[in-house]
Amino acid sequence: MKKFKGFTDSETFTPLPDSFFNHLLNEITEADELKVTLYALWRFEHMDGPFRALCETDFDAKDLGLAAGEVAAALEKAVQRGCLIRSQHEADRFYFLNSGRGRAAAEAFAQGNWRASAQTGSAPMERPNVFKLYEENIGPLTPLIADALKDAEETYPPGWTADAIELAVKNNKRSWKYCEAILKRWKEEGRAEKQNRRDNQASHQRDVEGKIKKFVGE
Repeated sequence: MKKFKGFTDSETFTPLPDSFFNHLLNEITEADELKVTLYALWRFEHMDGPFRALCETDFDAKDLGLAAGEVAAALEKAVQRGCLIRSQHEADRFYFLNSGRGRAAAEAFAQGNWRASAQTGSAPMERPNVFKLYEENIGPLTPLIADALKDAEETYPPGWTADAIELAVKNNKRSWKYCEAILKRWKEEGRAEKQNRRDNQASHQRDVEGKIKKFVGE
């Protein structure tokens, strides 16, 4: 057995439903089913947009530590247990999470909707590691800062925390307090609205300056 080197302090985390620990962990006794279930939960969490689905080829047997041919059987077990939903339209077949949103998406797909979305790749969405970004640009990652970063990732839209850190570095204000102030201001005022106001103000200023130059004959 190759020994695992351990988790790092800058890991990203994938949330798991409480029902997985309260119910499924005790009931799933076969490793192949457990592996595909956990893998699906991870992949769904890292997808963007309403169409969050996986096809069988997304479950690579080698990456999951399964033998060739075991993936299909494991997926069947996950479907029978009710963790995943299998939906098919014509020759296309996808697996959805058995949640309210997943059931709605599976039904819509079976009816022929979201065909364009189904043709796109379903690779995990790359998200910036805010813990690493913070350590490299702001300072040491203490337990309190780590908790604050996780809370910010859950509270604000994707990408906001990383953008706030980058803006703090740009303004040479390297502290979490400053980053947090940026996030709160964006939430209260709106990022797009604030930028539009700035653009409008800059445009108005250019118009005024142009009129002045025209008046004085420059």
